[in-house]
Formats: sequence, structure tokens, C-alpha cells
Amino acid sequence: MTALLSIRGLTKRFGATEVLKGVDLDVNQGEVVSIIGASGSGKTTLLRCVNLLEDFDGGEIHLDGISIGYAVKNGARRRLRERECARQRAMTGMVFQSFNLFPHLTAIGNVMLGLVKVRHMSRHDARDRAQSWLGRVGLADRGDFMPAQLSGGQQQRVAIARALAMDPKLVLLDEITSALDPELVGEVLATIKALAKDGTTMLIVTHEMRFARDVSHRTVFMDRGLIAEQGASADLFRQPRTPRLAEFLGTANL
Repeated sequence: MTALLSIRGLTKRFGATEVLKGVDLDVNQGEVVSIIGASGSGKTTLLRCVNLLEDFDGGEIHLDGISIGYAVKNGARRRLRERECARQRAMTGMVFQSFNLFPHLTAIGNVMLGLVKVRHMSRHDARDRAQSWLGRVGLADRGDFMPAQLSGGQQQRVAIARALAMDPKLVLLDEITSALDPELVGEVLATIKALAKDGTTMLIVTHEMRFARDVSHRTVFMDRGLIAEQGASADLFRQPRTPRLAEFLGTANL
């Protein structure tokens, strides 16, 4: 199977600190892959490189066969122009820890914005699609609510609808429950479970170990900028092969 997302030898520095030290990772069409690991292991930086929110220093990222962010010409690696990067960025949908909703727009207005401005859909068609996606995340009756009128869990579900409405090839989710009160986490995770059942391709950074175990097809454990272990989620959580992962999971409430 040809991977939808293929990462080879990815490196990234912030000053003298090497955050990614040569990451190789594949994600197949329809697969849900969770990335776990301690803070500072490079998980979020990896997602931000895939989404071109961060430059990367070395290696290659291919999404649906397209080289992301850079091109090699006459043996020299060069960053693509921002317009081309923006076009490639639209191939992914990213949902962040913070909801990043526009406070002056309603829920449906937030979902419609990219459809009108980026996809150039008519407002009528954009509204129909936005309403459909709000329904998919259980917010069909909240379209005219402002973000301040919604709970944190509802705001995060609007953010998920906004990302999915753009019809991305790959959805990136970065610790999407970390800013939520514990009683609101379940409703967001239930939304992701439903998307997984629908075959949405997702790469998820999460600290929710049970969610990673129960929903992901595969889990990747990052440690100090490298992938230390990966495998089928049920197997990885049941029988870690490396002492470092066993130690990490030993602190989790599973």
C-alpha cells in the first residue's frame, strides 16, 4: 500500500536544540495514528512540520505523492513560495489545543469562512456544507451561537467541523482535549471516534492513552525527537518492547 503521508529523515532545530532527529513515519489512507510521548519529545513539532506551520531543516514529507514545503532543483533544496505552501497546507486540516475560533462569527460562520475564502464556494453552498458538518459533530442546533455562548467542548467540535468541512486529505489533531475541563473531554473524543469509523485519515497527538489504545489503528511513541517504538495500538499498550515505553505507560492511568 502506498502511504498517503510519507515522512523520511525529518529533522528540525530551534537554535542549538535538535527537536526532530530523523523521523520516519507512514500513514495510510483511512488509518488513524496516535502519537504519544513525554512533553518535549517532538510530537507537536512533527505535526506543525506536516502542516507547514514550521520549516524543517532536513528530510522529506510527501502527502498524496506531493513533496511538501520544499523542492530540489539542480541538487539544491529550496523552500516553495508561500502561495504554493498555502495551497499544500489546504490539503490538511489541523485542529489545535486552543479552539482558534473567530469570536465575532457564529459557529456556522466559522465553518463557512474557509469554504468561501479558500475553496471559493458560494455562500449558499458553504452554508449547506457547514450545517451538514455541524450536524455531524452534534451541533446542528448551535449554528447561530457565538463562540462565547458555547462550552469548551462545543467550541472544539466547531473547530473539528471547520477542519473537516474543507475536505482535507489528512486531519491533524494536536492535544485537542488538553484545554478542556475533564467533564467535556468525552464529547470531543466521541466525535473523533465517529470520524474514525467513517474512515477519516487522522494523525493525532494525544495524552489520552485510553483513547489512543481504543481508537487508533496504530500508536507511535516518540522519545527525545525520535520514534522509539510503534505498532498496532492494542499490541503496543499490552506489551511494550522498549523499557522507555514501559516506563512511560507505567505512569498512565490505563
